[in-house]
Amino acid sequence: MALIVDQVGKRPFSLVMRLPPSLSSRRAAICAGTAVVALVALPFAWAKPMAPAALMANAAEKFAASLSPEEQAKSMFAFETPGRTEWHFVPKDRSGLPIKLMSPRQRDLAHALLKTGLSLSGYAKATLIMKLESVLAEMEKDPVKRDPEKYWFSIYGTPSRSGTWGWKVEGHHISLNFTIVKGNLVASSPSFLGANPGEVRQGPLKGTRALGNEEDEGRRFLMALTTEQRAAAIFDSTAPPEIVTGPASKVDPLAPVGVKAEALDAKAKKGLVVLLGLVAATLNPALAAERMGRVKMAGVEKLTFAWAGGVKRGDPHYYRITGPSFVMEYDNTQNNANHVHTVWRDFDGDFGRDLLREHIKAGHP
Repeated sequence: MALIVDQVGKRPFSLVMRLPPSLSSRRAAICAGTAVVALVALPFAWAKPMAPAALMANAAEKFAASLSPEEQAKSMFAFETPGRTEWHFVPKDRSGLPIKLMSPRQRDLAHALLKTGLSLSGYAKATLIMKLESVLAEMEKDPVKRDPEKYWFSIYGTPSRSGTWGWKVEGHHISLNFTIVKGNLVASSPSFLGANPGEVRQGPLKGTRALGNEEDEGRRFLMALTTEQRAAAIFDSTAPPEIVTGPASKVDPLAPVGVKAEALDAKAKKGLVVLLGLVAATLNPALAAERMGRVKMAGVEKLTFAWAGGVKRGDPHYYRITGPSFVMEYDNTQNNANHVHTVWRDFDGDFGRDLLREHIKAGHP
């Protein structure tokens, strides 16, 4: 029996079982059913899954060990390096080691590290966003600027199962930043993903929408509101040209506009949490659960949903969900509303500032 995992494509991930043709259909069905049960039970039979921080430390150590001294100098920095809290999402050169300069083994190890921070769907989105650079290279006839291998990996501090360190992956339309404190606490913001084109309209990837769910579900939530609630949610008929928070190292709460969750019924509140969870689900499931757990602990009724721009597909538009400690922004205004940005910012916790402060208060260096 062979197990085959589908590659990322237009269909969702699936597990396919191939049974020997000699088996009768009844026997084959029994074997397949037994195999499924066994597969479901395997993680529990082997061992408890590793926590994200331990997975990250293990993957980062292997990646670092694969680097030459010269490569380490390019990609490994002191934890206090200012570059750790600097980020951007435009196409430009960065500090770190780009995929383009990695050996095949190093690329595998770099992607293994990337996977520790993301869910299966999040990793699929990130790698598809990288692939969109090839689409832009063809559209703009500029393979130097638009290169799917121009994504940089950086490590700050020494990867450890008990210490404090960080890592990031960054390039055009990707900025993923992780800070690990005391070997088990993980901060995962700022986290940014974008897509240009938002929908590929020609070529082999025609129809592909890397962040299509974020657009569709945001609009669906807006249109499911009552007329009065929708009027309160739409704070401007013109969408801002960019995410409002921008690539600042630290952000403060934005203007209190939009419809408050406390004014919504139970079904709408649930819909708002589902929409927010869609964005959080990009992360490693344990990190996403922790992120959403903090949202619920602070109180779903304290969330605010705000929309700007048109409401029809193809109209430039923007929305954000704000809570007491965070903001999630989405915009699709550039290139005739075919250029998407999403970001999650924590007002006090970007780059692990809150975790680090508590660590120091506890008397640790």
